[in-house]
Amino acid sequence: MKKVTAIGIVLILIAAIVFFGFRGKSADNDGNYKLIDVTRGDIIDKAVAVGEIEPEKEIGVKSHLAGVISRMFVEENDEVEVGDSLFEVAPQPTPDQIVNAELALQEAQVIFRNTQADYERKKELYDKKLLSQSEYDNAKKNVDVARLSVQRRKEALSLLREGKTMTSSGAIESVILAPVAGTVLARYAEEGDPVEPMTSYQPGTPIIILADMQNLVFRGTVDEIDVGKLYEGMDVFLKVGALSSDTVTGRLTRIASKARKEDQTTVFDVEIEIEQTGENVLRAGYSATAEIIINEKHDILMIPERLVTFEDDSTFVDIKDSASGEIQTIPIEVGLSDGLNIEVLAGIDSSQKIIEYPPREIE
Repeated sequence: MKKVTAIGIVLILIAAIVFFGFRGKSADNDGNYKLIDVTRGDIIDKAVAVGEIEPEKEIGVKSHLAGVISRMFVEENDEVEVGDSLFEVAPQPTPDQIVNAELALQEAQVIFRNTQADYERKKELYDKKLLSQSEYDNAKKNVDVARLSVQRRKEALSLLREGKTMTSSGAIESVILAPVAGTVLARYAEEGDPVEPMTSYQPGTPIIILADMQNLVFRGTVDEIDVGKLYEGMDVFLKVGALSSDTVTGRLTRIASKARKEDQTTVFDVEIEIEQTGENVLRAGYSATAEIIINEKHDILMIPERLVTFEDDSTFVDIKDSASGEIQTIPIEVGLSDGLNIEVLAGIDSSQKIIEYPPREIE
């Protein structure tokens, strides 16, 4: 048994010598290869995210009144401050709405007069000690409720007729004001367009979009292969399509906890806070590519990764011996890779040259 094992080992060694020797001799005789230098340089391992530049927050301004837009005070790209006029809504009530509002007011006024008279009678009895405290308090409460009902009906009628009214909490105007300072990114309506109000049961018609263009973020996606290497706070370089000669910098601030499918690919949403833009003027909707730096090394020995042979946990390259001129396969230790070049930690130095064989022809 030991003899058979020894013979097997010898045969494997002979086969390896013949294989490498034949390959080296053949390539050497033919001269059909290139010699590639071992160079020094930088390797940066990075993940790439694709997305757009967007404002951190966008505010949709809607109307609290139904009607049509009678005036627009702003255009797209205008800068506004809190309280600036944006647009005015003219109420367009139907005849039925006016009639119903008037009848509701008249009904409330009748109820108020009756409760007022009842209260005055009970007050006389109360003053003469002929009525209990609870009955008197109840009559007074009914008067207060009826008075509020009349006031509410008046305000509703005024709002229908004029588009504005005064309430106990302040004025309700037909002119809609800017709730925040910012830039008008979009205007979805023109004068004469109908408006659905924002209520508890309907979202309302968006009229204007406002955003603070000083607070911009990149929102995009990164492939699931790279997301495990990322963490919040990593430095990012942004290449904006409209600014091909410039780079914007930022910081990774959010990584989605759950993946989603996009074009049959599993991706994770990421958000990047933009920190430095230089003299660039960024606009909402710019497409951009984010390069998230995972690891980087500078002034290191490196070779093209395509020249490295990977076998299990070992790596090899072919070199040409400077003394004998023969091609040899030697093991090397490698480190950081960016997919094109790979770091050489041990095994070769900058004085040696790596063999690059021509691509194999498909027969």
